Amino acid sequence: MRIFVTMIAFLRGSFAFKSPALVHIDVAGVGYELQISLNTYSRIESLESGALLTYLHIREDAHVLYGFFDKAEKDLFIQLIGISGVGAATARMMLSSMKPEEITRAILQGNAKQLETIKGIGKKSAERIVLELRDKLGKSREENTNISSLTSNTLEQDALNALITLGIARPAAENAIKRVMSEGPGADKIEDVIKKALKIL
Repeated sequence: MRIFVTMIAFLRGSFAFKSPALVHIDVAGVGYELQISLNTYSRIESLESGALLTYLHIREDAHVLYGFFDKAEKDLFIQLIGISGVGAATARMMLSSMKPEEITRAILQGNAKQLETIKGIGKKSAERIVLELRDKLGKSREENTNISSLTSNTLEQDALNALITLGIARPAAENAIKRVMSEGPGADKIEDVIKKALKIL
């Protein structure tokens, strides 16, 4: 028997209930329960409504929806649970103990000792996290740095993201957008930028 799972990218609505580990979002009268980290809670604590990015974690006994305030936290969560021995609960504990940028910095610096201070993370787990994610996070940071000059405005950023989603390699997409924007006026809509960029590629 096939099981089809509907992916939920984000939820926007009012926060019917909030706690440091759990939030209920009322979306048009439907209440969604999301597991969250302390990091996300601190960002929404004073808000009555908003949007959270989501990740559906599938277990044999349950489907658990996790919520994140921003993409950086969600991306790091997904990276962490991809490591053997690091489950969703452990990843959430890590994001509740340290900010995403602090965890990333510790990994890039090879500071396993700092990760060991987190409840549930022993020496072997900390070393495995550093070993498996150091290069990945380093490459990701380099890519973000390399496109910083291009993404000075929202139009170019959105166009770049769209091309990458379509399967275009980042360097090629970046160069195409630069060429489109250098041609002058007439590319003030994201649809126009994408269409022109695709013709160049």
